[in-house]
Amino acid sequence: MLETRAVVVHVEENSTRVQSTGASGCSVCEGKGCGSSKVTQLFCNKPRHFEVENKVNARVGDEVIISVVEGAVLQGVGLVYLLPLVMLFLCATLSGRLAVSAEQQDGYAAVGAVFGVLLGFAIAKWVLFRQSRKKNKPYITRLVSGT
Repeated sequence: MLETRAVVVHVEENSTRVQSTGASGCSVCEGKGCGSSKVTQLFCNKPRHFEVENKVNARVGDEVIISVVEGAVLQGVGLVYLLPLVMLFLCATLSGRLAVSAEQQDGYAAVGAVFGVLLGFAIAKWVLFRQSRKKNKPYITRLVSGT
């Protein structure tokens, strides 16, 4: 299970919005020594807000631990990165074989590659839309402190 610290900034009946306070990366160096946290600091300097399930009835100002199911991140990476890449190569290869002459193969392959990556993203979006939103949604595991 992946976890990070956050502060509750808004609570409604059906949703809770939190602001991530912890440095990104694993808990080994707590974002102080590895290159992963430095890259994140370079590109993500704004506070990040997330919509989460509030299973512990946290209130605004509470510091909490947010968790997400382990497989959710890997599944998301596979759908968003791997599926379009596989579709790119598959469609480029198949469309290159449709060319009548050898001079046309590169053009057909390029068009097939663009079509494949767009198709891959469309399939990924459709799959994510069809899945239950609560299945992989982050949730508040426990309170760290309250105000």
